[in-house]
Amino acid sequence: MSAVYPITAYPKEVQLRDQSSVVVRPLAAGDADALLAFFLSIPEDERYYLKHEVTAPALIANWVENLDFHRVLPLVALEGDRIVGEAVLIRERGLARSHLGELRIVVSPGYRDKGLGTILIRELCDIASDAEFNGILFEVIPDTEPEAYETAQWLGFIRTGTIEGGARDRSGHLHDVALMVMPLGKWYEWSKY
Repeated sequence: MSAVYPITAYPKEVQLRDQSSVVVRPLAAGDADALLAFFLSIPEDERYYLKHEVTAPALIANWVENLDFHRVLPLVALEGDRIVGEAVLIRERGLARSHLGELRIVVSPGYRDKGLGTILIRELCDIASDAEFNGILFEVIPDTEPEAYETAQWLGFIRTGTIEGGARDRSGHLHDVALMVMPLGKWYEWSKY
């Protein structure tokens, strides 16, 4: 699959459940400070479970300076100049898995229960569907991220497996990781209605 993600619809203003609005657009050069501030605003106990050390300025600078929308498409939600949500669609590496994407999402605590996570997930699923992906993969720890797990199920993600003990908390206790997939194509188009 060699097509660039179709992202011509951005920036886009979207309305949240509480009637406030945010602007959704791809991450851009110059967003490093805002992205770092966003991740620093996420409670430390939640950041612990993310796949990267997102409070490392060098990592954030590298992400922003080396944007490659063929491989990774990060969308951010902004209230003014402040990032309040970030969702990323990662094209799987290798030819055998290039029909799949991986989804990662983080939303500011003050913007949860307003529908922002749902909006960002739907935006990325629409983009992936338009890019002719067959599915989107999503990993979640149900007992530490129950809202994300329930939202994924509500949107149509299907739990396809479990990595038993796939995550460890700060106390050393193991937690299962749910492997979920959103089938795209005709199934996804039908499920949106």
